[in-house]
Amino acid sequence: MLGVPRYFGLRGNALNLAISWIAGLDFLLFGYDQGVTGGLLDLPSFTKYFPDIDPESVEGTLKADRETNQGIAVAAYNLGCFLGAVFTIFVGNPLGRKKTIFFGSVIMTVGAILQCTSYQLPQFIVGRIVTGWGNGMNTSTVPTWQSETAQAHQRGKLVMIEGMLITAGITISYWINYGFAWIGESEVAWRFPLAFQIFFALIIFGGILNLPESPRWLVMQGRDEEAIEVLVALNEKPPEDPFIKNEFQSVKLTVLEMSKGSYRSLFEMSDYREFHRVSLAYINQMFQQISGINLITYYAPKLFKKINLSQNNYPKLLSACNGTEYFLASLIPIFIIERVGRRKLMLFGAAGMSLSMVALAITLWALDNGHPSGGPGQAVFLFVFNTFFAIGWLGMTWLYPAEIVPLRIRAPTNALSTSANWIFNFLVVMITPIAFNNIGYQTYIIFAVINAFIFPVVFFFFPETRYRSLEEMDDIFKKSTNLFNAVTNSLNEPHRYDKNGQLKSEYIAEFEQNERVRESVYEKPDSSHSSS
Repeated sequence: MLGVPRYFGLRGNALNLAISWIAGLDFLLFGYDQGVTGGLLDLPSFTKYFPDIDPESVEGTLKADRETNQGIAVAAYNLGCFLGAVFTIFVGNPLGRKKTIFFGSVIMTVGAILQCTSYQLPQFIVGRIVTGWGNGMNTSTVPTWQSETAQAHQRGKLVMIEGMLITAGITISYWINYGFAWIGESEVAWRFPLAFQIFFALIIFGGILNLPESPRWLVMQGRDEEAIEVLVALNEKPPEDPFIKNEFQSVKLTVLEMSKGSYRSLFEMSDYREFHRVSLAYINQMFQQISGINLITYYAPKLFKKINLSQNNYPKLLSACNGTEYFLASLIPIFIIERVGRRKLMLFGAAGMSLSMVALAITLWALDNGHPSGGPGQAVFLFVFNTFFAIGWLGMTWLYPAEIVPLRIRAPTNALSTSANWIFNFLVVMITPIAFNNIGYQTYIIFAVINAFIFPVVFFFFPETRYRSLEEMDDIFKKSTNLFNAVTNSLNEPHRYDKNGQLKSEYIAEFEQNERVRESVYEKPDSSHSSS
């Protein structure tokens, strides 16, 4: 690579950190894209070119039409993300993890260029869709690439860190919007924030091709020697080391197991209860979006403007402070996810989000009816809602689906559940300006009811996966005879692994026996081939 050492000369922990840095940068870019547009919608230099998405300067039917146009323009990004995620289902494996991320970043760059050079609304919307398409490809691939190159005991924490980096990107976009809002009527106030996306994308596609490919993907392609070379570099051990041999054998067995699955398998109800588990993964992703988080993420400046603080760019300042607090709250689950468990965090988040939405409905009603005290309450509970979401749901939907489904259908389930995230994201972002224009504070009541509904669904139907291996989850669902007792089984079944991920002594003999059976299943075709 033009004289640059392979993997930039990195090995072991340094190489793992480089992979995590590029993966994290992609999720930071994901967050930046989510947050940047909302702060531009009220800029005079922006609405001058796109008056059709400026409802504030008109009334009546024209205002409603412009609210709809605004929803379409902003949500076009999420529609692009959905299309990109679906597209990746078909091109992800043929291209490989690295090339998919490379082309996704290139597409995002093209989309950002289209947006920041727009003079007409159609070009801006097309740019939003193109940017989303690239992001959909990346967000469908980066977690897989990182998890397949990371050491096993780091994966859960890394997934929660990815969630935290989304909020970091949102925060950066809010502060940039606030800073550039002070430069007056210049078009730079909105063209630069949109163009700044390119900076992150350039780093990603400039570095990704010189980092390791996924060993699992290489084995899937029959490139075993390259897979071993990657494992050697990632673990900084010689090829003959027993750890490398065992790790390679584990990858081979994993690929063999995954080859048994198909999209048809998603809808089966064998002893593994595949459709039951796929439904939980899909609903988990859907719940994250219909909670209402993105009505705040995308429209925070507009919501803060409603509390009569439109002077001195206060809405953008409050949005930036809101994003900063959101980022700080997202650090909490990184440290408590394993101690507290998945269910408790989801329940805590759903309850808090529902109550926050009730408070937002009450304070907006008060504000609309001439009670100025509703303004500060509105501002406070926009912060409070984000806090509960960050702790309970931000990173959870990137972690839980992978833990709940059998290995053989993990890949197609991940694609399906990710598409749910984007299509419901699109729905919320699309309807938010229309809903506020037509039903006002009752918009919050809808989301309060939805979050209240999420609580019992999680309580009765979502089993706990903390300290559970995929094999343990298989056994738990095999023992489940209906939709309800999977939760009971997950809470009552003894754990095979301790909090450090070590197999308990009473299960070691059983584990070794199972490994011998798996290895014999894998090696049998080879032995029959050699005897023929």
